[in-house]
Amino acid sequence: MSISKLHYITQGATPEKHLENLEKVCANGGKWIQLRLKNETQKKMLETSLEAKAICKRYGATLLINDHVEVAKEVDADGVHLGKEDLHPTVARKILGAHKIIGGTANTWQDIENLTTKKVDYIGLGPFRFTKTKEKLSPILGLKGYNEIFKKYHSKNLQTPIIAIGGIKEEDLLSLSETGLHGVAMSGWLTENEHLKERIAAIETAMNQEITKE
Repeated sequence: MSISKLHYITQGATPEKHLENLEKVCANGGKWIQLRLKNETQKKMLETSLEAKAICKRYGATLLINDHVEVAKEVDADGVHLGKEDLHPTVARKILGAHKIIGGTANTWQDIENLTTKKVDYIGLGPFRFTKTKEKLSPILGLKGYNEIFKKYHSKNLQTPIIAIGGIKEEDLLSLSETGLHGVAMSGWLTENEHLKERIAAIETAMNQEITKE
């Protein structure tokens, strides 16, 4: 299973704005979308997810639904991303099936060890720095935290792709890529900026650099 090196987590004041921003990213080369709606009714979540799926299909992009496993199943999304307080990944796997993508959230080395035993397809590790997109923010890791976790990750020869998340900006990409992580998830930095095609290409170039670990 190929996990993208750039994940876009949707953002917007309304579900309609989420869809508008989602399509803008897809139109400019984004290929991995996580629809992250909070405090919406199940009906609105389902309606928005169906529209998101249609957009992603049009652009050949992968669509994951944040938290809502049953919605992901109903709209036949490509998978789900589960927070630390969401449904257990093994239960989600039984609901969605072996062929769907399941990602999990980690804040500590213990979280990563736990998620690897649950056989998630990738792990979102963060937050890198403070971000307004998440209400219950875990302790900030920063570059020091990432490096400490990746020393253990490499020593254990783990293979689960790790995606950095949380307030990441363009100037962070090189230092993050040097830790050995697989990719980055971005929200505000892509939502709020113009020249998306160039920015998305630059992110993917940075994350595709081959870093030699000693």
